[in-house]
Amino acid sequence: MIDIEKWREILNTLSRHKLRTALTAFGVFWGIFMLTVLLGAGKGLENGVNEGFPRVTNTVYIWQQGTTQIPYQGMPIGRQITLKPGDVDAIARNVGSVGFVTGQNSVGIWDGSAPYVVHHSKNGGFSIQGAFAGIEDFNSLRIVQGRSINGLDEPQRRKVALIGKKVREQLFAADENPLGEDITINGITFQVIGEFVSLQNGNQQQEEQRIYIPNTTLRNSFNQTGTVGSFVIVPKAGVQSSQAESDTKNYLAQINKVSPDDHGVFGSFNLQNEHDKVQGLFTGIKFFSWLVAVGTIFAGAVGVGNIMLIVVKERTREIGLRKALGATPASIVTMIMQESLFITAVAGYSGLVVGALLIGSIAQMMQASGGKAGFFGTPEVEFQTAIIALVILVASGLLASLMPAAKAAAVNPIVALQDE
Repeated sequence: MIDIEKWREILNTLSRHKLRTALTAFGVFWGIFMLTVLLGAGKGLENGVNEGFPRVTNTVYIWQQGTTQIPYQGMPIGRQITLKPGDVDAIARNVGSVGFVTGQNSVGIWDGSAPYVVHHSKNGGFSIQGAFAGIEDFNSLRIVQGRSINGLDEPQRRKVALIGKKVREQLFAADENPLGEDITINGITFQVIGEFVSLQNGNQQQEEQRIYIPNTTLRNSFNQTGTVGSFVIVPKAGVQSSQAESDTKNYLAQINKVSPDDHGVFGSFNLQNEHDKVQGLFTGIKFFSWLVAVGTIFAGAVGVGNIMLIVVKERTREIGLRKALGATPASIVTMIMQESLFITAVAGYSGLVVGALLIGSIAQMMQASGGKAGFFGTPEVEFQTAIIALVILVASGLLASLMPAAKAAAVNPIVALQDE
């Protein structure tokens, strides 16, 4: 049951020193507000960077990089190893750590000679990338109209194209719908099935100047039937991508009679390594945010404790009279702790609400303008953060009340009644 008289007494005590109470409460308010804003902004930065990462974050890319430099099993140096389409099935069968593997070819990406693309009277030079079902999850694309490459396009060698935003802007009028229209790439006609925008950070414009077509179609249309440009590999569930990377390169070395010590023949890129580095950075940002904010909160709690010590000193006679009339030390301690908890709870909860409202307002403005500003994505306050902040509030309130409550409980009624 709520003791109305006790709460009325607490409010009356605090109202007699409005400025002092407000200044004391501001320290706690500012600490929780800083915590909310710092973590919300850090989450926005994390969202922005993660959005630029492909949704499949443990991908490994392997390609032929250089000639052999070490003689091995009777084979000379200077050999150029060719990656072949049959290697895809061989890797899938023989490398146990690999869960998914496919080949990927391209035209005009590495040699700089972009194919000539024409639509009616408009034209341009754009790089062509071989694609497979789910390519948008591997290359961080968002389909804005139409569809992506599906599971039938590649085996049936369909002449279909997924075009980037910049390609559409150059080949089509602003009010023209590209879906179903034909484009000609080096004299070969393809039907546009979709348009995408890139979510990559720092490489967005270059990616949107690209055209994706089924990889088997690319190989047969552009005289690459006997070669594969690179392998796209995803490890099995529970297997580290570095393990799949190492196993695949060792297997390729084995079937091509390349020395295990000849490390320059096959190049690779492990996306998981980059993703883990970024996540480690955000863990550091979160730790720093909590360190600064919690330090500020406890500094505010110390201020509340000091004020409560002054309150106890000012109310020494009152506390002595209460004890003389039969009040127990527990009731005195409870009274002081309630006042301290009330100040910290109201101030802290206000800081949490104001911080959350500020983050929410920024998120709404960003969503209205596209949801991203450079590397910064939509900020948000996680529910877990709010719960932890409330726990810190209670802990800081209790901490602030310990010494004043102990001092109040130790008041001698006889001495207190003689206090001037």
